[in-house]
Amino acid sequence: IFLTTKEKFHDLIDSEWQGCKGETTGESDTPEEVKDTSVGEPEPKRVKLDPEEEKKVEKTDRKRFRGQNKSRPHTKPTTYEEKRLCLSVIQKRECTFGDKCTFYHDVAAYMASKPADIGERCYLYETFGKCEYGLTCRFSKEHTTPDFQTTEKEDLVKAFEGRTLTKNNLSKDLQFRLRKRSVAFKKSEEYLKTLSNNKDKKSLMSQLCDLGRLHNPPPVKTLGPLTDADVTKLRPCEKKQVDFRDKLYLAPLTTCGNLPFRRVCKRFGVDITCGEMAMCTNLLQGHQSEWALLKRHESEDLFGVQVEGCFPDTMTRCAELINTYADVDFVDINSGCPIDLVYKKGGGCGLMTRTRKFEQIIKGMNHVLDVPLTVKIRTGVQEKSSIAHKLIPEMKTWGVSMITLHGRSREQRYTKLADWDYINTCAELASPIPLFGNGDILSYEDAVKARETGVSGIMIARGALIKPWIFTEIKENRHWDISSSERLDILKDFTNYGLEHWGSDTRGVEKTRKFMLEWLSFMCRYIPVGLLERMPQKINERPPYYMGRNYLESLMASQNVGDWIRISEMLLGPVPKNFIFLPKHKANAYK
Repeated sequence: IFLTTKEKFHDLIDSEWQGCKGETTGESDTPEEVKDTSVGEPEPKRVKLDPEEEKKVEKTDRKRFRGQNKSRPHTKPTTYEEKRLCLSVIQKRECTFGDKCTFYHDVAAYMASKPADIGERCYLYETFGKCEYGLTCRFSKEHTTPDFQTTEKEDLVKAFEGRTLTKNNLSKDLQFRLRKRSVAFKKSEEYLKTLSNNKDKKSLMSQLCDLGRLHNPPPVKTLGPLTDADVTKLRPCEKKQVDFRDKLYLAPLTTCGNLPFRRVCKRFGVDITCGEMAMCTNLLQGHQSEWALLKRHESEDLFGVQVEGCFPDTMTRCAELINTYADVDFVDINSGCPIDLVYKKGGGCGLMTRTRKFEQIIKGMNHVLDVPLTVKIRTGVQEKSSIAHKLIPEMKTWGVSMITLHGRSREQRYTKLADWDYINTCAELASPIPLFGNGDILSYEDAVKARETGVSGIMIARGALIKPWIFTEIKENRHWDISSSERLDILKDFTNYGLEHWGSDTRGVEKTRKFMLEWLSFMCRYIPVGLLERMPQKINERPPYYMGRNYLESLMASQNVGDWIRISEMLLGPVPKNFIFLPKHKANAYK
């Protein structure tokens, strides 16, 4: 009785929304005006053609149907404010730019031009006793006096004094030294010298063999006295030990696996969290945006970072940099990334076919790290040619502490089900090193079946984006028929965490909105347990059009960008006039 057609579904959503808006504001917008906040919807994925017909398709048409909206608009959050208040006014200091400064210095003029407040209560002020964004905060009424002075709650300020909630921030001093290339990598240089020496020895031996002069191997020349560092090296058993077994692992998720989302998942019981994939070269160059991916909240008790690279020198130096300047429990190498940008350079899945470089990278990173080194891989590159089972026994000898295996090849992406039988085979080969399985887990029943294969633990990726409460379901062995109001409360928590992380000014609000919309492009796939004809829901099944048990549940089931924006407006106020959004993946937005 809940199933409906596409036209009826959207007609009801639009009419109900106008009714709700008319009641609250006394005015009504046409559906077209509401939908204009998003750009055109992408076409649905095409049906796979026969090999003969496939050849007839032009290359330009092929690019149009790829999985990502690569040409989607990228609007900077700063563009949503015509003119901002100068930071010197907020920090109550003299402006270093003087008359050349283009920002507001007149507080009254700024407040007159500032967009209306989103709400009356400021989460930062009520939680921490003060809001560092002051007058620029979009909830500033609560902590601003009539003469534009900001207030504080002394008891809360004292309670949080000296407490670091977010770690792994990039200091200006370190950023300057990275840009000037003045950071020393002593351990890395030691290891890289051994690689160059081995190359020199091999080339010399091959030359001598060709000349027929090699009867005895040449003696190794030593220079200087023998030190304790030469004799007493850090053995693997002396590194920080982490017990990975029987834990739930939230996968490193590009774009959506941000710090506020990980905090939401921690509330629902995830054990291991990991930062989004960071490019090692960008970290070494001191890019602020890349270092932001390493940030760790105090609630993340078992946290790692994932790095991507294709050369032993940059990956080893990056590992030493993280080891020295970041607080992490493990470092993960991404050798499973399927995207062309990474693969064509030899990184991601490309490392699985470059075993010599892969070995050098793992051994080099192990040499400089004081924490365990883990690796995430796929079954292989081609669909019908799995190579993980050949690679895993070698990785055991290279010094890997844990392996995560995604049960698909690069070629498959997400088109077919993960191969858990193959994961089971690899888990037996990996023993005694823990191996985590990854792929298609969307319910506690899926998790139970996965654990029966002999894996040490399970990693959850898309399942956590569709329903972050999956970790609670797995730990309590039950289906949770979560209500639409409870799901809205989860989004409220994400909003608060986002405002804390990215800021409560216009820039932070719009950044929070952007990441919320990316998440909603996955969350809309969830079908409430109470509406299912059979349980559990499968991750590869696209939900049909259906009406929820109330309007909010129906709105959350919509796969249209405009409706996701409506949900964001419930929590973050109206979108700016020039707001444009298109989700990262074409498969996530269609009407």
